[in-house]
Amino acid sequence: MDTVEILLVAGGLVVLVGGGELLVRGASGLTARLGLSPLVIGLTVVAFATSAPEFAVTLDAALRGEPDLAVGNVVGSNMVNVLLILGASAVMLPLTVGARLVRLDLPILVGVSGLLLALAADGAVTAGDGALLLAVIVGYTALALVLGRRQAGAGPSGTAAGQGARRPLWAQFAAVVGGVGLLVFGARMLVEGAVGIATGFGVSSLVIGLTVVAVGTSLPELATTLIAARRGERDLAVGNIVGSCVFNICVVLGLAGVIAADGVPVAPAAVALDIPLMIASAVALLPIAFTGLAIARWEGALFLALYVAYTAYVLLAATEHDALEGFTTVMLWFTLPLVALTLVVLASFEAGRRRGGGHPIVPR
Repeated sequence: MDTVEILLVAGGLVVLVGGGELLVRGASGLTARLGLSPLVIGLTVVAFATSAPEFAVTLDAALRGEPDLAVGNVVGSNMVNVLLILGASAVMLPLTVGARLVRLDLPILVGVSGLLLALAADGAVTAGDGALLLAVIVGYTALALVLGRRQAGAGPSGTAAGQGARRPLWAQFAAVVGGVGLLVFGARMLVEGAVGIATGFGVSSLVIGLTVVAVGTSLPELATTLIAARRGERDLAVGNIVGSCVFNICVVLGLAGVIAADGVPVAPAAVALDIPLMIASAVALLPIAFTGLAIARWEGALFLALYVAYTAYVLLAATEHDALEGFTTVMLWFTLPLVALTLVVLASFEAGRRRGGGHPIVPR
């Protein structure tokens, strides 16, 4: 590793964030003209736009022969989205969750996460697998738009996207084009630097993709979600995360599988651990969102703690640290069962309250 590689990673992250921000503003302004609700804007346009860094990095890595970085970026980004970004946003301001998200969009996220595990079980996301994932996102997007039209009501005029719609049309198109250009350029910088650093430290590309690159390419989601939560657009905040995770799996990995010559190889470690953990984080979001249709501050703190624990495990395993065995034992036999028990008790308690006609739990 040398200074050039560090500068490439740092510069790539900066360019990616700038490109993502520019793309979000342009795409949100264009879509607001269609009269869609904040939730649908979050699930589709904003989610797809903020996932553009993952899209650019993953495709570039797959085409350059770095499949571990491609898979690690998608799986790691989804973990970052759910555990880190939603956790941090809920700690800052409890997030209300619409009934539609709990009944439709979150189950779809869990379903496509499980589908990825099934497709990757043979060691690769092939062209056929990629085509199937792309078909899923087409159907999901069409469904979201149809339902969004029905639920639009007063429309998104009060949102940031609605404000963007008042800007000149040419400026919005220019923002979209400029954002995409910056994302592609930043992706190449980031991949080159990350691979160089991984080689220099003897750390696998999968680990780099699961940590540094995943967090870096998720910065647009982080900024969008935090800003939306502070402005009171909580549907937009949560919808952005859920939509981004679905997009990452179906479009980013799906298109990479179709374009790459022999598909995208998936490391056994990702199939055995990282993808199942990604599924678990999506499943964990269901009972948390179900309790009072909200993500409370303490639940956000729980998600943050789980992300820190996951990152610590990845780094300990990568360096073969002596503390790995003890850390794994504590996580498997104490921490994770306790978290699972807590989620089950919460969901059961809330279900009992609803059957008894009680009020939902108020987020704190």
